[in-house]
Amino acid sequence: MAQLTNDCFAFSGPPIPLDDIVTLLGDRLVAVEGTETVSLSGADGRVLAADVNAPMSLPPFTNSAVDGYAVRHGDLSPDQENVFSVAGRVQAGQTLDVGLSPAEAIRIFTGAAMPAGADTVYMQEDTRIDGMGRVVLPMGLKQGANVRPVGEDITNGKSVLGAGHRMRPQDVAVLGALGFTQAVVRRRVRVGVLSTGNEIVEPGEVRAATQLFDSNRLMLKAMLGRLGCEVTDLGLLRDDPAAIAAALKAAAASLDLILTSGGVSTGEADYVRDAVETVGTLVFWRVAIKPGRPVAMGVIEGIPFIGLPGNPAASFVTFVTIVRPALQLLGGTPAQMPIPIPAQATFSYSKKAGRREYVRANLTRHKDGTLAVAKFRREGAGLLSSLIETDGFVVLGEDILSVEPGQTVKFMPYSSLF
Repeated sequence: MAQLTNDCFAFSGPPIPLDDIVTLLGDRLVAVEGTETVSLSGADGRVLAADVNAPMSLPPFTNSAVDGYAVRHGDLSPDQENVFSVAGRVQAGQTLDVGLSPAEAIRIFTGAAMPAGADTVYMQEDTRIDGMGRVVLPMGLKQGANVRPVGEDITNGKSVLGAGHRMRPQDVAVLGALGFTQAVVRRRVRVGVLSTGNEIVEPGEVRAATQLFDSNRLMLKAMLGRLGCEVTDLGLLRDDPAAIAAALKAAAASLDLILTSGGVSTGEADYVRDAVETVGTLVFWRVAIKPGRPVAMGVIEGIPFIGLPGNPAASFVTFVTIVRPALQLLGGTPAQMPIPIPAQATFSYSKKAGRREYVRANLTRHKDGTLAVAKFRREGAGLLSSLIETDGFVVLGEDILSVEPGQTVKFMPYSSLF
């Protein structure tokens, strides 16, 4: 677990830009300790704990890139068709011991090892067979055409993947192609999620007329799962500072990050605030973003604590912009956001300077094929419909004051975040 000092996130003053917060996270958070060895079938999404160097070349032998005929380029006449006898046949996985004599070709298939002496392959569709069973080869083919030499893809000893790289399906494939059966990865980041409040109940339980079903905890657990975390459900607690404090302290003994939503502002009914200050240190961040201005960062028993706003859309946005980079750092990868997509706005919008805004929107296309974004019809940090009926965010930087139809904006799809 990452052990932090109680004042490592201390900050006071006006709302600070999101980039400054991410920089502060990078300065304070370190990757969790511990590694494990997993099979390649379970390596997707895991973070490599060490560099991987190629123990062999890919391909390990020179082979044909196409189905066709292998020849020696030096036997070809450059200014006319060539007619060669077919001296043999080699399929992928076979070894052909027969060498080539002058004006001979070998029938070869994609992936088959090149016969001794052969250095060029004609594609079968560019050739024809004459009445005597000989292959007729057109003129003009360059030496080495349609041949994959040893190490064309990866050379023996090359650095293939680096420590801190999050594995993708294509990465699993390359390790398999190099003969690996396992990968050494960092252990998963352990995150606990807690809900509090007398105004919420578990889905499926009896709900009073003035209560709501708890949705944020389910959303946060799902997002954590998509980011490869080991999630502990800390449950739903009533507004009892002593009980909340005890739960937080107990959770810090086995977790790398504690995450809550709601109850961390400065109001009289924000009981999480009192509980955190009982067992650790809580420093309120006023983040210069919308939705999601009230975000709390603290330390409990050396473990980072992040308290998100209670409104679902604000909780979603602050998870993406603050919790996600924190998890990347704890997991041993750089804190990076996806590169947004440029698109044309189809709406008008105004905002305050010095604040980054995440406007929920849908990605569409104009008739000419260019990308366009349409703003969700309503605003409000508590609208779950604004998350399920949109494709992502239009990200408006701190220096932007307004948006007009036709203006190019940055669009970040939800699909790029998880």
